[in-house]
Amino acid sequence: MLLTDKVALVTGAGSGIGRACAIALAEAGAHVVAVDIDAKTAAATADAVAAFQRRGVAMQADVGDLDHIDRIVTDTVAQFGRIDISVNNAGVTRRADIMDLTEADWDRIHRVNAKGVFFCLQRVARVMIPQRSGRIISIASIAGRGYAGTSNAAYAASKGAVIALTKTASQQLAKHNINVNAICPGVTRSALSDANLRIRAQQEGVTVEEMERRRAAAIPLNRANDPEDIGAMAVFLASAGARNITGQCYNVDGGLVPS
Repeated sequence: MLLTDKVALVTGAGSGIGRACAIALAEAGAHVVAVDIDAKTAAATADAVAAFQRRGVAMQADVGDLDHIDRIVTDTVAQFGRIDISVNNAGVTRRADIMDLTEADWDRIHRVNAKGVFFCLQRVARVMIPQRSGRIISIASIAGRGYAGTSNAAYAASKGAVIALTKTASQQLAKHNINVNAICPGVTRSALSDANLRIRAQQEGVTVEEMERRRAAAIPLNRANDPEDIGAMAVFLASAGARNITGQCYNVDGGLVPS
C-alpha cells in the first residue's frame, strides 16, 4: 500500500472524479476526508472509504466560502492531527456558447473552480508548512490548455487559472518540501460530462449514443476516461514515486490534446 496511514482531504468527493480519487487513495492506504456540498454523497463516499479498513470522514462544505474551507481544514487537523494529501477537485460548469455566458455564470464558475482551489491550497499549505511535507493535487482540465470541446469559455479560463496557480504555488512552496501538481482530465464519464453530452446531442439533433460515439472517435486511444483513470494519477502524484515531481500539469486524455 503506497499511502499507508496518510491523511487525504478531497473536495467534490461525492461523485465522479472526486469520489474516484477518494476511493483510490483509500485503496492505497490513506484515510480520507470526503468533502462535498451534498452531505449525502459525501457520506456515501466516506462509507466506501471505510470498506478498505481506512477512516472515512464526511464533511459538507461549499468551497466557494472561505469560512467553510477554514472549517474543513481545522476539523481535519482536529481529527487526524495532520494533512498529507489535498485533492482540490470540486468544480462547476454548464454548456454555453461564449456569447451566451452571463456575469452570473462567470462568478459562479470562478467562485468554485478558481477561488475555491486557491484558498483550499492556501489553507492546506498552512498545515503542511510546519509538517515540512505535503502533496497538493488540483484537478484542472484540458479545457485550460485550449481544448475546443470545452463546455464554455469561462470554465476554460477557470481551469487555465488552476494550471497557472499550480506552477506558481509549486515554486513558492517547494522550500517547505510541499509538492504541488495538477491533473488535466480530458473527456471523462461523469454526471457532469454526461449532462453536457445530452445537451450537445439535442443541439445537433442526434441521439446520445451517436454523440457518445463521436466523442470517443475524436480521442486517439478511442476511449473516454473513467473517473478511476484520474484517481490512479492522483495516487501516483501522492506517492513516494513522485517525490521529485512538482509544478507539473499532466493531461489524462487519451492523446486528445498535445501537452
